[in-house]
Amino acid sequence: MSKASVQIFSGPEPALLSDAVRDRVNELVGEQDRSLVLEELTGDEYTMEQVVDAVQTPPLFTDRRIVVAREFNRFKAEDLKPLVNLLNDPPPTTDLVVEWGSGAVPKKFLEAAKAVNGEQIKVGAPGTGKARNSWFQERFDTSAVQLDSSARELISEHLGEDVARLTGLLQTLEGVYGPDAQLSEAEVRPFIGDEGGVPPWDLTDALDRGEIPTALRVLQRMMGGGERHPLQIMATLHSHYERILRLDGTEITNEKDAAAHLQMKGSTFPAKKALNQMRRLGPEKTRRAMRLLSQADLDLRGKSALDGDVVLEILVARLAQLSR
Repeated sequence: MSKASVQIFSGPEPALLSDAVRDRVNELVGEQDRSLVLEELTGDEYTMEQVVDAVQTPPLFTDRRIVVAREFNRFKAEDLKPLVNLLNDPPPTTDLVVEWGSGAVPKKFLEAAKAVNGEQIKVGAPGTGKARNSWFQERFDTSAVQLDSSARELISEHLGEDVARLTGLLQTLEGVYGPDAQLSEAEVRPFIGDEGGVPPWDLTDALDRGEIPTALRVLQRMMGGGERHPLQIMATLHSHYERILRLDGTEITNEKDAAAHLQMKGSTFPAKKALNQMRRLGPEKTRRAMRLLSQADLDLRGKSALDGDVVLEILVARLAQLSR
């Protein structure tokens, strides 16, 4: 007879944690219909009662149910009592995957999970040498973009122990070049930055927060130390605001649905950011951002006599202003 399973993933790096949970969920789902077998609870609005209900709900048209609960460390030890009590006699057809996050997991919750053969998986950066190289290669092999040996070597050496940046970098490359793109060192280098450079999401995050001085400083570092061409920066900005535009008017309310709508793989965090920014900007400002991007693109291609760095500075200041 099948048994319930409980796995608690914990660790300080959100990107690594998300990767580990995603891999486990994919393993549990296998060839089953995700829409029938999988239920995900995310954000800061779902309650412990909803978790308990999800775990207790019997499978429909499938043999098992997989319940994923994210950002679980927002619950206090006393909040977990209904779930701890349920784990004394859990339904045998449910697999519960908990993305705890950082911080210590309450002892009673761990004990209840282990009593039904559950486990805690502590997720951290891989070690040095072969372990880290193997970790990189596994993620390169499953990436949406196709990286040749020169690109893989560049990324591995540049990131070193800062492996938590890999997920964001691969998503940026996919956003700029598209899925299944064949990339070499030349295409990848502008997006990881040389010494003194910064990743492109530093710019989009500053824009989303409406921080004009920060956004301009990041832009200068991208064009200076990062040696990024203005058109490459424009590609990053187009990708970022296109995601926001695609969510506008969809009535999507959670990051899971947003990620599915945007056809994003891996972590749903970028989809969450796009969804939050879509709400902040609203339809009018989102379309204003797209018009600003279109005009700047024409100016960079010769319509304006201004230098490319000046065009981008004006654009970035105006985009950041929209978020205020």
